[in-house]
Parts: sequence; structure tokens; C-alpha cells
Amino acid sequence: MTKDELRKQLQEQFEQHLQVNPEAVTHYAAVPEPETKPWKKKPSLLDQAFAQDLAEIEKELQGKV
Repeated sequence: MTKDELRKQLQEQFEQHLQVNPEAVTHYAAVPEPETKPWKKKPSLLDQAFAQDLAEIEKELQGKV
């Protein structure tokens, strides 16, 4: 008996069983995939210090203009 013959036999048995007992198979809703959120890098201390220095320089430049 080949795999294809076995598959065919099992499919026929399954269909026959469903005809006798249609409630034998329970269908459930698919589980939704979780939403993927874009990855965000948490600023390091150096990044924060750099941003603070930039803000101070911009304030100085605006004060001179």
C-alpha cells in the first residue's frame, strides 16, 4: 500500500465518519497574530547628553540672532 492509497483510504473513512456523526469535528477560530510594534532604541546616557548639548547650542545661537 502506497502513501497515496493510504491517504485516499483515510480520507474516505473520515468522510464516512462525518456522515454518520457530523458533530465529530469541532472548528475553532484562528488565533490572531499579535501586532508587531516598530522597534525603538532607548536613548543611552550619551545620546541624552548629546541632545542636551545640541539644545544648549541652539539656544545660544537663537540668543545671538
